[in-house]
Amino acid sequence: MNQVNRQCDRPSDGAIVSPRVLALNRGSSSLRFVLYAFGTDGVPAPLLTGKVDRIGNPAVSLTLNEVARGEPATVAVEAPDHGKTASHLFDWLRQRLPRDQLAAVGHRVVHGGMRYSQPEKVTDELLAALRHISSFAPEHVPAQIELIEAVRQQMPGVPQVACFDTAFHRQMPRVARLLPIPRRYDRMGIERYGFHGLSFAHLLEELARTAGPEATRGRVILAHLGAGASLAAVHEGRSIDTSMSFTPTAGLPMATRSGDLDPGLLSFFARSEHMTAEQFHELVNHRCGLLGVSETSGDMRDLLAREAADVRAAEAVGLFCYQLKKWIGAYAAALGGLETLIFSGGIGENSAEVRARACDGLEFLGIQLDWQRNLRHEPIISADGANVTVHVFRTNEELMIARATYRVLTAQSRIS
Repeated sequence: MNQVNRQCDRPSDGAIVSPRVLALNRGSSSLRFVLYAFGTDGVPAPLLTGKVDRIGNPAVSLTLNEVARGEPATVAVEAPDHGKTASHLFDWLRQRLPRDQLAAVGHRVVHGGMRYSQPEKVTDELLAALRHISSFAPEHVPAQIELIEAVRQQMPGVPQVACFDTAFHRQMPRVARLLPIPRRYDRMGIERYGFHGLSFAHLLEELARTAGPEATRGRVILAHLGAGASLAAVHEGRSIDTSMSFTPTAGLPMATRSGDLDPGLLSFFARSEHMTAEQFHELVNHRCGLLGVSETSGDMRDLLAREAADVRAAEAVGLFCYQLKKWIGAYAAALGGLETLIFSGGIGENSAEVRARACDGLEFLGIQLDWQRNLRHEPIISADGANVTVHVFRTNEELMIARATYRVLTAQSRIS
């Protein structure tokens, strides 16, 4: 009997239970999770979904939805950090799920550095490697290590798997990865990595499912637009370029991240405002983007609601849509044409206005929206006969985490 089945096939009453895999998706102030059951065919079914938002704030709620019952429950919790949040989650799970029914826990890990291009079982060696590259993504990797260690403490002995957001882009052409800085930094691993890889991989799966595998081999632009936002240019099913770079701060302006900036601003602010490197880091990650331009909010929903009465909100929305349009045009050039454009993420899935503004004026590329389909958020929002098919897909990073985790465990079981 393999490791997965040995851990969770047979509870105390003798009934056969499918392996359970918990997918954890940690954000800067949130934690999303899904508990999946895997059938004998390896297909996962969600049993429990949930999220915790605004971690670190005084009022925090844990929202849980048992899929079979379909009745979400919200519980107020104290969550000063992700470790305490994980403690609440595992307390809840222990009441409903015997420990030997949980086969593994999978994590989204933002950065894998040069070394990790595939999901990996968490070991002391892997954690040491992540600590070594934590400066590559200081807003994310240290906190993800903290969550992995919290799970170790809460559920000792349960295998964990790290699924890397950078893995999707590791085969990008050299010219796309290379940064125009002295070559010695390249040897240190300073290059374009790209992120949102789990989301992009899922979008390609959805494209293959809905339009056929041939569509994924064409010229495709993927746009994951949320509080963090990035695009990827894909050809023959592989990433050839992406807007985020060495860190997730680069590319499009985002909720609170600046996106691409003139690097001369660092020395200018150092001279004019005596700004340190740490203060500049805090500025470009937490006080720029939509929040910085609008001075009111980094949430696109708030800005769209205010733009008619607040020029700052209008300029923030306009800047985001303008930059998005520019990236679409740039990647159409990099691809040598365009056949498919996919919008996803909180903004991409839900904002017809942003999609319309980003596509307006791109008719010369073959992009033409059907305005009614766009307003209804239909899966295909392009006009009949348009040369570019424009899709709206809901991404599912947790599903990708669970599948990858299950594959790692079953592969290791076959080896052992």
